[in-house]
Amino acid sequence: GACAEDALRQAGGATHEVEEAARIRDLLRRNGEELHSLLRALNGEYVLPAPGGDLLRDGAGVLPTGRNIHALDPYRVPSKAAMARGLAAAEAAIEQHLREAGSYPETIAVNLWGLEAIKTRGESVGVVLGLIGARPTQEATGRVVRFELLPLEALGRPRVDALCSLSGIFRDTFANVVELLDDVLRRAAEAEDEPPEQNFVRKHFLELQAAEGDAEAAGSRIFSNAAGEFGSLVNERVSAGNWEQTDELGETWAQRNAFAFGRNQRGVERRNVLDALLATSGSMVQLTDSVEYGLTDIQEYYANTGAMVRKMGDLQGRKVSALIVETTQKEVRPRRLEAALRLEYRTKLLNPKWAEAMVAQGSGGAFEVSQRMTALVGWGATARFQESWVYDQGVEQYVFDEETAAKLRASNPEAFRNVVGRFLEASARGMWAPEQEVIERLQETYESLGDELEGMA
Repeated sequence: GACAEDALRQAGGATHEVEEAARIRDLLRRNGEELHSLLRALNGEYVLPAPGGDLLRDGAGVLPTGRNIHALDPYRVPSKAAMARGLAAAEAAIEQHLREAGSYPETIAVNLWGLEAIKTRGESVGVVLGLIGARPTQEATGRVVRFELLPLEALGRPRVDALCSLSGIFRDTFANVVELLDDVLRRAAEAEDEPPEQNFVRKHFLELQAAEGDAEAAGSRIFSNAAGEFGSLVNERVSAGNWEQTDELGETWAQRNAFAFGRNQRGVERRNVLDALLATSGSMVQLTDSVEYGLTDIQEYYANTGAMVRKMGDLQGRKVSALIVETTQKEVRPRRLEAALRLEYRTKLLNPKWAEAMVAQGSGGAFEVSQRMTALVGWGATARFQESWVYDQGVEQYVFDEETAAKLRASNPEAFRNVVGRFLEASARGMWAPEQEVIERLQETYESLGDELEGMA
């Protein structure tokens, strides 16, 4: 409290971190301003503007709450810091492929998500520019007006082609960035003075132009849902159990994301081009932008990252992995998808303290556990993450631990039934091979929950 802070100051031991923490605490206590600002807005009065953001990333500047928040100027994306971090991620992805495969990747796919770009000021855009060897050019006001290609001599390696997969929010929020990316990618494709073996953007452009007979199509590198559409629908299929073969999920993603965008096209379906680029992709890069939620917490990650690498693998006849870049960390260290998932499952779903906290939250906590079990099946179906130890420990912790199971069942029987059902589904689909006794216990629990829910209806 305040007394402790005063004592620290008098003793000369108050650090900058302690003072900043006290400042943040005081600002958080001003949350009553939210109601005050709401009343001012309803009265048509002025509400003080302020930048929005993540408290952990952006610091006390996002406080107090209750102000008229704005995100960022899309014409200043990427920022200098975002460009530097994106470039580091791009080079790390290229170096990893070179180290493992002995050659440069011809294509690397990048997911560009709207909220990530807002929080990081465009790190994913920096990744794309890093891959193809380009840098942003700013006018005197700081606005980014063009992406310039570096000469191959300055780049020191081939230009790696970039397949840009946009979320609907990014597509609609950063239309100017989409046009700038399209412009620089097409200039790379049309660089006649660069040999195709040193410019994979041009190499693929020439191949696609020969196949499609259309320069506009051959130069397309930016894909998303059709205009006005959002999401891959893969998570809906997984949640409903509405799929038979895993390749159906990769195909669903491709069907939903085969629409090209750029200066001269606003959602033109170009499935052949998308497939050709996926077939040459050595890996894909996914940025995570928050410590509050990760790959295993929400369905959109496996529905996009997982489904994309699934489609890549199906087209290439091999397993393709993704590289995960945690933008909240000081150093840019891409981690393989499988390693990132293992870490998250150990620290969250299979962490007794996390489980205890979720169970203590009642119905909402049970729902969170249920969602993560659905995501576990989703990752198994898309990215082929099917490690038995996760299921073995999970079933013991949430179903066979009598105290935990009783609390989940009492607080949210429907969510608990989904937890049990996902274990049975994983077994039935060949993702997990438990002992027959385990299956029988799960089936008995699942059936009793069905009877219980019927009685409540």
